[in-house]
Amino acid sequence: MTPTTRPDASWRFDLTRIPWIYRLLRWRPLQFILVLITLAFFVLAILTSFFGTPAGNRNFAIIFVWIVWWALVIILMVPALGRAWCAICPIPAPGEWLQRQSFVHPRRRTLWTLGKRWPKKLKNIWLQNFSFLTVALFSAIILTRPSATGIVLLAFILVALGLSLVYERRTFCRYVCPVGGFIGLYSMAAPIELRVKDIDVCRTHDTKDCYLGNEHGFGCPWMVFPGSLQRNTYCGLCTECLKTCTMNNVAVNLRLPGLDFFVAKQRRLDEAYKAFIMLACALAYSVVLLGPWGLLKDAANFVRMDWWLLYAAGFLALNLLVLPGLFYLAAAASRKLGDFPKISARTHFIDLSYSLIPLGLAAWIAFSLGFVLVNISYALPVIADPFGWGWNLFGLRDAAWTPLFPDLVPYLQVPVLLGGLAFALYTLWRIMGERTQARITTAALPPAAFLTLATFGFLWLYLG
Repeated sequence: MTPTTRPDASWRFDLTRIPWIYRLLRWRPLQFILVLITLAFFVLAILTSFFGTPAGNRNFAIIFVWIVWWALVIILMVPALGRAWCAICPIPAPGEWLQRQSFVHPRRRTLWTLGKRWPKKLKNIWLQNFSFLTVALFSAIILTRPSATGIVLLAFILVALGLSLVYERRTFCRYVCPVGGFIGLYSMAAPIELRVKDIDVCRTHDTKDCYLGNEHGFGCPWMVFPGSLQRNTYCGLCTECLKTCTMNNVAVNLRLPGLDFFVAKQRRLDEAYKAFIMLACALAYSVVLLGPWGLLKDAANFVRMDWWLLYAAGFLALNLLVLPGLFYLAAAASRKLGDFPKISARTHFIDLSYSLIPLGLAAWIAFSLGFVLVNISYALPVIADPFGWGWNLFGLRDAAWTPLFPDLVPYLQVPVLLGGLAFALYTLWRIMGERTQARITTAALPPAAFLTLATFGFLWLYLG
């Protein structure tokens, strides 16, 4: 828990200096109320997935989970607010309430959990990587069959509940949740962060209320000591530390986007692979769900077992071998051109992989714009008749499907992708600058070419 120095002195504005924001974030019922709202939608999604119409475009679970919720998270919340969704996610809530025996206020009671520590060998995001790959592999089925969506949602909440009863705090969120894995990765690009104001205050304060909790709030659910926090990746923005800190030393800052990419000492191979997985899945989703190749759609939809097995093999190879392998070659060429003998090939590969994060986020936003704007109008009749039982709430049941601004989609996708490329190249340049060698411009060319070719690949898919 030894605090470390802040990696840079870039501009930041402490939002908690605004009195109403400070009071709101310290108001204990806030998170509980927001979680209750999302939990209501979550329960409705599970019920409609099993008892509602099997028609995907008329089922609440399909429309609100994979279109409305997805648009809210990947287009709006993650780019702007980082891990804010994790603060209001309903999936860990039942287990957490059982752990605490409380909904809002901390109480001095024995926790309903074994309180075991997560195995040291699994304290990484490899499980999140593979759980995301598993969901993504069956995505064409999950996105079109309500019962499959219901099974996935129910599995999430049961696994989270089970882990809460065995392990301490939010173990599911930190080490298992496939959604939390990519939100954590992309939250590094967000223009908001939770950090301590003065690291020296943390050094001299012995009780560590922010981590252990006190009468004002619970200990950090994410098992993170705020005094050593330098990146958004594993902070769920629950603001418990803001409530428990007796020294008023925790801030929620507005900052320049992407500063977390330049915290060199915390870069890891599991996170690097998450960047490859997310970029490869964005590519696969774009090809299968938006592309004109009917055979691929049939293969992904399990029309024939042999087709699906070939699709699965290609999908996994793209994620785990092809993209990482091509980038490894680019990183190796970069290391040779730059003459970095003191930097291992593995370290160079991992470091440069972080330049893929802003490009991957841009690719997902571009894909989602095409997918969401075309299908979002399905939400109106689903609100009126979530189960497909003939209800007509608010008189919206017969609202016609109308693609939203279809002619505008390419004009949104192009600047998003080009902006993601520019952000990725800037990130690459900053990381290369850590080498302090004279030939960093030449050394940056191979990975820059990879980023550029990947971007134009997406542009070709979307524009034809």
